[in-house]
Amino acid sequence: MNKKICVVGLGYIGLPTAALLANRGYSVHGVDVVQSTVDTINRGEIHIVEPELDTFVQSAVNSGKLKADLKPCEADVFIIAVPTPFHDGYVPNIDYVVSATKAIVPCVKDGNIVILESTSPVGTTDKVEDTLKENGVDTSKLFIAHCPERVLPGQIMRELVENDRIVGGTTSDATEKTVEFYKTFVSGEVLSTDARTAEMAKLTENSFRDVNIAFANELSMLCDKFDINVRELISLTNRHPRVNVLSPGAGVGGHCIAVDPWFIVHAAKEQNIEAKIIKTAREVNTYKTEWVIEKIKNEALKFENENGRKAKVACMGLAFKPDIDDLRESPALYITKRLISDGLDILAVEPNIKSHNKLKIVEYQKALEEADIVTFLVAHKEFKGLNINKKLDFCGVLNAN
Repeated sequence: MNKKICVVGLGYIGLPTAALLANRGYSVHGVDVVQSTVDTINRGEIHIVEPELDTFVQSAVNSGKLKADLKPCEADVFIIAVPTPFHDGYVPNIDYVVSATKAIVPCVKDGNIVILESTSPVGTTDKVEDTLKENGVDTSKLFIAHCPERVLPGQIMRELVENDRIVGGTTSDATEKTVEFYKTFVSGEVLSTDARTAEMAKLTENSFRDVNIAFANELSMLCDKFDINVRELISLTNRHPRVNVLSPGAGVGGHCIAVDPWFIVHAAKEQNIEAKIIKTAREVNTYKTEWVIEKIKNEALKFENENGRKAKVACMGLAFKPDIDDLRESPALYITKRLISDGLDILAVEPNIKSHNKLKIVEYQKALEEADIVTFLVAHKEFKGLNINKKLDFCGVLNAN
């Protein structure tokens, strides 16, 4: 393939996408603002934990098909895959998208495809086009589209290929051209729509999941008061052929589910309407994390009253979901930091990272030996089947098969 791809943002989506495309024969120029990330990738190594990604990156770099740099270059296709967090008050923040768009201005030329993959508030793809226009680019000669990623951490390399994709262009021609591109490496169906619908589709997917998780989390708090084993209850309830209650946890984390619903809530507020269910679900899932903190603090206080000394508490898991190293918006990390700031003696455990800039990471075997109370916050595979006496299991890992 003669086409050159420029991927802006080499994080959890950008790097796997770049490595996959390079292994499919494209010449890929990856861009990141962090020098150490660029250097790591150019050595054929990775800076994040994701199964199979190391093999893909090593192969791509060794073949000369993938190179990383601090600045973009001319290409046929530009893919923007940068974070979209929010400001205080859950106001969407697309500053990284705008910065990435400005960065490619000197490099874009007539006939290029510009794709926004970052999960974004409705209207962000239009903002990409506006930013290019404001900086002197004739966007009528470009094909600009949104194609939100829909992958599950831990299965990204497979799902980038197998999952159906939604492509929405700012014009019908942009949609068609971008669909053609994705069909060169996606085996799932590539579905066509407009940019705003594509943006809303991703937000809807994650809001739907957030609402369902909120139901399970609220149920867990109710069952705690009712003296009912919530996991047994859910197991029994799910024997109904049309019921599938999810498993409760310590909250909701990650860059998508914990963030995207707020984009809808904010957009609704601007239109003087209220996204009631979506907002309530977010509030329930946020409160569940505070509820977990109080449960742990109460258990630690009980231990101290009974033993005349402070309890050592092991916080098992810091990532936002099992078997990954991604700490973004992680309730487990938030819980651990809060407990430390509240004066508890904490042993922080995360098998998928070697170190943390603010926490001392302890091997889980050592934590089990030293802890008076063991709290399971993330269902990592290392924790399954452990036989622990003084425990608080908020993720169901001890009952997992």
